[in-house]
Amino acid sequence: MDYLAKLESQSLYILREAFNKFERLAMLWSIGKDSTALVWLARKAFFGHVPFPLVHVDTTYKMPAMLEFRDRLVKEWKLDLIVGRNEAVLRSGLTYPKGMANRLACCGTLKKDALKQVLERHHFTGVIVGVRRDEEPTRAKERYFSPRDQNMEWNVEDQPPELWDQFKTDFEPGTHIRVHPLLHWTELNVWEYIEREQLPVMPLYFANGQGERYRSLGCAPCTRPVKSNARTVREIIEELRHTRTPERSGRAQDQESEDAFEKLRRDGYM
Repeated sequence: MDYLAKLESQSLYILREAFNKFERLAMLWSIGKDSTALVWLARKAFFGHVPFPLVHVDTTYKMPAMLEFRDRLVKEWKLDLIVGRNEAVLRSGLTYPKGMANRLACCGTLKKDALKQVLERHHFTGVIVGVRRDEEPTRAKERYFSPRDQNMEWNVEDQPPELWDQFKTDFEPGTHIRVHPLLHWTELNVWEYIEREQLPVMPLYFANGQGERYRSLGCAPCTRPVKSNARTVREIIEELRHTRTPERSGRAQDQESEDAFEKLRRDGYM
């Protein structure tokens, strides 16, 4: 097998193992390239059908093109979609775009707390997430099967060893599990896989007339494009082979201190 086939095979194995071991699973779908590739892998793993719901945490501040892309793929791929919002916080206006919270607090209430509400409402005990180790330092500390407590809190100092593809999947009752099938992928791998599989991606990832494109997508007030002339998947791949600019350089919340971002993830952030 070539390296993309090996990456894919490992991810398919993790998806099937998670489905076999955990009863109430959902998959987090941010609508970006990574989580969309993950949905495609789930369709491959289960013969064209995704056997668990997808959860999109809607802050209501996403770019319109993202929601249009989401709704189109839901229809084309026949996906079971659950949309979660923290309605109480949105009504109160205690958000960063309203000037009533800082970025990290806003991420905490509109993303972390909204996800927790969905998991509790639907009694999900595990969620599949498309994070990768190379994205940012705190994600590099994750495991493929990463336990959280009943409050979704992550004890980063007490993670199970994962050696030689031996994964711990038996946990104490009440443990919430995050499953990370893309943990071993890189940004370049994802784009190479998108090219190989001819996956749909949003036009926002490609350079516009001003020589800018998005490398990582989030809420509109906290996400900015990077300088780039890459207009096709092949051009993005070539660009990534030479750039030293971090993938999430356009995500404002990532510019906060590393300690602050790790605390947010310890508390249950994606």
